[in-house]
Amino acid sequence: MRSWQTIRSALWVSLFYCVSSQAADIKSIAILTPEPGTDFGWNQQGIDAAKAAGEKQGVKVMVAENLGYGDVRPAMRDLIDDGAQLLIAHASGYNQAAPEIGAQSKVPVAVTDSPAALKAGMVADYTVSGHEGAYLAGVLAAKMSRSGTLGMVVSGEPPSWNAQSNAFIRGARATKADIKIRYAVIGPAAYSDAAGGKRVTTSVIAAGADIIFGQGNGSSFGMLQAVETAKAADGGKVYFIDVIGDKSKIDKGNLLSSVLWNLTPVFSAMIADLKADKYGSHNYKTSLADGSISLLKTTHIPDDIWQSVDQVKQQIIAGSIKVPAEYDAKSLHDLLNSGKS
Repeated sequence: MRSWQTIRSALWVSLFYCVSSQAADIKSIAILTPEPGTDFGWNQQGIDAAKAAGEKQGVKVMVAENLGYGDVRPAMRDLIDDGAQLLIAHASGYNQAAPEIGAQSKVPVAVTDSPAALKAGMVADYTVSGHEGAYLAGVLAAKMSRSGTLGMVVSGEPPSWNAQSNAFIRGARATKADIKIRYAVIGPAAYSDAAGGKRVTTSVIAAGADIIFGQGNGSSFGMLQAVETAKAADGGKVYFIDVIGDKSKIDKGNLLSSVLWNLTPVFSAMIADLKADKYGSHNYKTSLADGSISLLKTTHIPDDIWQSVDQVKQQIIAGSIKVPAEYDAKSLHDLLNSGKS
């Protein structure tokens, strides 16, 4: 008869191989995006990050892009039929369809801008917020504005945009208490409206802004066109602060910075949790501390100003400056109307 120690050792070996086998079973995931992965923004960042995370974790990544904002259920079913063991629904407009298809097929899904959707083993949220980076962008903009007026142009008011707008205002006002901010919304969901982005941004510049903080996905190309063609009130250059991606390759001299999002750590953590049978136990976040959020430095930023912005960054990481994540539109409009930080 075997001793208890021998039996226990055999059980541990069996458990180890069981866990290893479970990890090896995760072979393929998929990401779905509403627009092409060539926008230097949300769609491209999501696809690039999923591919990088898949490579890191040894998992195949299937991409379904340019799906629009309509019914994506057929595409989700096709991906599951092709072997996807996790669906990353990379648009808040997919938040209803993804959990439904996931529940029907018993395949876990990831949604965005829906933290309450968390469900053990099945659903996790990655409400990405660059609010800490946006606070730094506000500091930078206030330091570099010649007119004392900043513009914020958004393609809608989803939670991630609201959190960044709130933080941008706080950073700007903490740097210059009397800074003026002109805020404009292109439309309720004008994410790909480049023409609207150009039109609205031009009007904000006409209202005195010489630096524009733009949040727009595809519409941000229209915002960038506006700052390239318009002049500030003093006849000088208008600068643009982007979000999510790096448009330096197409910059004509007006891209001041960007609040960069790096979703690779987020998607990599999802795959790791899926392998460890922990998926759906928590949602996923981004921050300056882990490098998933950062602020782009361009040659348009003087070294002394960049150093002062970096000092604020270190204070945020250390916790001496608190940047709240305020996702609702009401808190944003209350802050805009209050004139207080």
